[in-house]
Amino acid sequence: MNNEPLKIRRRGEDGNRMISVRIREETLTELDRLAAETNYSRNELINILLAYGVKNVVIE
Repeated sequence: MNNEPLKIRRRGEDGNRMISVRIREETLTELDRLAAETNYSRNELINILLAYGVKNVVIE
C-alpha cells in the first residue's frame, strides 16, 4: 500500500481565477455548438480560444 500523503490544493490556488463576463447570446450559442461538437466543456473551449487569441493578436 502507498503511504504517501494525499496532497490537495486549496480551491483557487491552481493558477485559475473565476471572473464574470457579459457575452452576446449569438456568441454563446456558437460556443455551445462548438463545445458539443468537440466534446470540450464550454469553460475549456473558452480558455483554449482566449489563449490562442491572446498569443496571436496583432495590434495596429
